Amino acid sequence: MRYLLIFFAICVSCVVNAQDVVTSEPADSTKVDSVMVDEPLQVRPVRTLGKVAVIDTLATDSDMISIVLFNDNTWRYVISDQYKADSQVFDDHWDTSATHAYKDVELASLPEATPILLVDSLESYHYPYIGRITSRYGPRRGRAHQGLDIALKTGDPIYATFDGKVRYSKAAGNYGNLIVIRHNNGLETYYAHLSQRDVEAGDWVVAGQQIGLGGSTGRSTGPHLHYEVRYKGQSFDPERIIDFTTGDLRRAELLLKRRHFSIYAKYEQDFDDEVEVAKIDEAERKAAAAVQYHTVRSGDTLGALARKYGTTVTRICQLNGIKSTSIIRIGQRLRVR
Repeated sequence: MRYLLIFFAICVSCVVNAQDVVTSEPADSTKVDSVMVDEPLQVRPVRTLGKVAVIDTLATDSDMISIVLFNDNTWRYVISDQYKADSQVFDDHWDTSATHAYKDVELASLPEATPILLVDSLESYHYPYIGRITSRYGPRRGRAHQGLDIALKTGDPIYATFDGKVRYSKAAGNYGNLIVIRHNNGLETYYAHLSQRDVEAGDWVVAGQQIGLGGSTGRSTGPHLHYEVRYKGQSFDPERIIDFTTGDLRRAELLLKRRHFSIYAKYEQDFDDEVEVAKIDEAERKAAAAVQYHTVRSGDTLGALARKYGTTVTRICQLNGIKSTSIIRIGQRLRVR
């Protein structure tokens, strides 16, 4: 393992040093190429990803996972578009013409608590924008403010929070120029009042990719980002997952309760729910502890995994948004409980 890490470090160093020969960026510098897992290590034109740049990709043992190298000597795993496309999360209520796609999903139909994985070795995070919050989630002048507002200057870059697929990118009434991204964990993030949209419906994006520029379009009294986070169409306080003062993600996994979807369930008023796991009640601790994942190895089948973990193929498919006929691949990470 130590020799593998040394080899990888040498590869990163070589690629980063080689980037000095790149003299210009392509016109589409805000977009990141789809992962190419079977090409040799080489220097390609820099693609910007927020404040850092993608300079190359490396293959792994799985044809669904690649290593992406950045110009700041960091790297991360990235799942290929084909892997993501196998997930039914991008088929369920997918609508590129409606701002809210889950209009027929009632709150009462959602579980009392839903564990949602925000980040791991394959799923990354980046703050959408760091600035002064001018209006928080909750009741506002007799109406429900279902997100929060962050002051900015027109033209400031706005970034994708997590990896995902753009579901909506249009002018949308009061929202102004609006981008909605559905993420691999089922969450949707909304970015409103933009002066410019850099992505279109159907585009795959990665965390930290610039998706547009801040502005004051739609129903807006000045330049700001209106930012929402929704699950199955239900909004909840974005401060449950992001500390907008620092831009840090508060936790790697969120236990999202049905009562969090109330417009009155603000993060700061429910702080005892948001701290360390030890303060969560016994039922929720059991629910969180019951979550278990399996990385697919050679010879694994859905039936074999169901027997191994004492569950059913149907349940595994439900947890991962796949079908019983879906092909599982080596290196694929499946939730089994």
